[in-house]
This record gives sequence, C-alpha cells and structure tokens, in this order.
Amino acid sequence: MTLLRRSLPSMNGLFTFEAAARCGSFSRAADELNVTPAAVSRMMSRLEENLDCALFIRQSGGVTLTEPGQLLFDAIARGFAGIESALREIEDRRTGLETVSLSVSTGFTTHWMMPRMAEFKKQFPSVDLRFQLVMGALSGTVNDVDLGMRFVDGPDSRHEAVFVMPEILLPICSPDYMKSHAVFGGGISRVPDTTINLSDAQPDWSKLFTPASGGETQNSMIFSDYAIVVQAALLGQGVALGWLNVVAHWLRTRTLVPARKQLMVTGRRCHLVRLREKPARPIVSRVRDWMIAELTADVDAVGGLYPDLNINIKNKAL
Repeated sequence: MTLLRRSLPSMNGLFTFEAAARCGSFSRAADELNVTPAAVSRMMSRLEENLDCALFIRQSGGVTLTEPGQLLFDAIARGFAGIESALREIEDRRTGLETVSLSVSTGFTTHWMMPRMAEFKKQFPSVDLRFQLVMGALSGTVNDVDLGMRFVDGPDSRHEAVFVMPEILLPICSPDYMKSHAVFGGGISRVPDTTINLSDAQPDWSKLFTPASGGETQNSMIFSDYAIVVQAALLGQGVALGWLNVVAHWLRTRTLVPARKQLMVTGRRCHLVRLREKPARPIVSRVRDWMIAELTADVDAVGGLYPDLNINIKNKAL
C-alpha cells in the first residue's frame, strides 16, 4: 500500500483513469464523471507524471492505452470487480435479496424477458434483476454487469461465454396482417405494402421478398429501437425482420407469425458472456442456465409449429 499511496496523486485518479480507459475518450469519461474534459486530462497528466510513463496515446478521435496503461487498466478492472462484488454481497445480506445484472437489448427485455417475469419470480423469488439496456446492436463491455447477451465467436482470455443459439432471422407479422396480405399458397411472397425496419440493421433483408411485376414496397417505417420494431409488427403495421432470440415467445404463442417460411442464418453466434475477473456467483449461473433453457424451449416449440422452417439450433451451433 505504501507504493500505491506514493505513486498515485489521489485515489480519484484511479476512478478517472478507469473511466477514460474504458470509454476511450476523455470527453466521454468526463460526461460519465460529471466533470470537464480538461479536468480529466489534467488528472491523467498528473498520474502519468507520478508514474513517469505514458498511459495513453492521445489522438484526435480519442485515446488508446499504451502497454503500461493496459497493464494498469487490467489490474484496476479486476480490483473494481472484486470491490463491487463485495459491496453487492453486503447489500444482498442486508436485504435478503440477490441481485443479478443483465446487459441485453431493449427488444429482448421487452418482448422475451417481460412476458415471463412472473415465471422467473416463481423460480427465483429472492432474485432482483437489474437491466443495462442496449438500444441498437448488441455491443459494448460487460464490465459493469453479471451477464451480457452478445454475438461473439466464443470465450476469450477475459470473458466466459456460454452458447445460446445461432443468429437466425425471419420476416414476421401479425396474424391479421398475414390474413389480409397472404397470397394463394400461404405466406407473403410479394413485396409487402409496409416494412418495419431497424435503422442500420444488418444483414440487409430486402431480398427476402420477391417483387411483384417490378413493384416496390409502398411504405417503410424505420426505428432506432428494435423493441418498437417488434411492437409495430404486433400491432399489425407491416412486416418486420424477426431476430429469433427476441421474438420466439410471440411466435410460440402465435401472436406473431412467419410472414414467409424462409430463414436467414448469418453465421454469428449468440452467447451469454461474463467477465472472468468477476467472482463466480452460483446465482448468476443458475439465472443464465434458466434463460438458455427457456429460450431453447421457445425455439423448439416454434420449430414444432412451423416444421417447414427447419429450425434446429443444436445442429447450427457448430
């Protein structure tokens, strides 16, 4: 501890350094810490002066860590994770509840998690779920949460990753929309009059529909939040692209139906990810396993309802 006190201008420098390194920007760190970018810059200069080495490579678009900076950041991340775990344990003992934090999309939370919260409470009556919601593409660190749903290749040196399912997409709509727009033989094989899109969505799904006589979609609704995309489809506003890991519940209950019996399997793999540095808590593993089992049951049920889709997530896991 003597070296630590001598090397650091203040303990606040650790918090500032961690935020700047994680955000990759003095400005974003300043916003998070509610200080000015100049204050962050001064604090980091003092820290580098005390350590007699550069911690950041400063560039116009932000900052990146030097080798000593990465070494310090990794150690601080491990330390903060341990402190956070201890504080949570103290709080859990005081309240009699166990908290589990999840970093998931707004779409998954709204359209998969919320419909089964009553069942979750039956299974985990003493667990308090806390959500870190991601509006756009599933990305970002999982430093501040117990579990994050991410499309990654698998585990790495810093993260454990448990496979959930491959990324599978299909066009979806409400039963009423299907009834009024389906052609002979079932399914919407022409261009629908309205598509509901996620801004900057990948992959491009426009070719899932075959234009009729060169026609084009008359209307398009575009949202930045996938939860609203699915909600619009539920309300019969048009055809949307359904990520199966989000809309499986609505397909299982037939509140949504496949607009066309055609899947798109991207090759990406959905995992539940946790930071290795965080102390392993049994309750986190139990919640993770419950989520995977419930989602697998949903997808299996959808495959039974629509055998022509040929959904088999086990075979696609390789």
